[in-house]
Amino acid sequence: MVTVGAVVGISLIAVGLVLTPGPNMIYLVSRSVAQGRRAGLISLTGVGAGFLIYLAAATAGMSAVFTHVPQLYLALKIAGAAYLLWLAWQAIRPGGGSPFTPRDLPADGTRKLFTMGMVTNLLNPKIAVLYVSLLPQFIDPALGSVATQSFLLGLIQIAIALTVNGMIVLFAGSVGTFFTRKPNWLRFQRYATAAALTWFAVRVATDKSKPLTA
Repeated sequence: MVTVGAVVGISLIAVGLVLTPGPNMIYLVSRSVAQGRRAGLISLTGVGAGFLIYLAAATAGMSAVFTHVPQLYLALKIAGAAYLLWLAWQAIRPGGGSPFTPRDLPADGTRKLFTMGMVTNLLNPKIAVLYVSLLPQFIDPALGSVATQSFLLGLIQIAIALTVNGMIVLFAGSVGTFFTRKPNWLRFQRYATAAALTWFAVRVATDKSKPLTA
């Protein structure tokens, strides 16, 4: 149903996106450091639910909507870029902090952890751009059902994202302790996070590609 090239391509994109600091990573790390691994993993299940919602929308032809109403796609890119720049500022602003910095956050219950994880992912511009603009580029109608190809490639992306984020959750506490003992590394991490977010914001804002109809 899908080519090896498509699998490799979507896998590389998925790895690149999940390793780029963004809303999902910031929330999962902050919650894991503040409330423990269990809370982080529950939040991760919410993130997974958000992925499935995006996948269902992509399979149903979400990119076609943006193709016919390009103003919506432009608005999505502008809003996403602005949100990423805001996150970058939060990382380096006076009084700002790294997601790895231990902080006293109120303990959330299971339902809120799940809901916040899902909402954070649904509002994540990186994921919106992935499903609207990038995923359709790996689909070949000549190979069979477009919906099936979208579903299979989306599952690959979700599996990679959940695996990497799961490892981040499991080791967030240890990394947080390391950064607490090494303030210079913590400062570097904050600026590296801001730089990565700014770079991605510029990429999103200046990308001239159009959403392809799946």
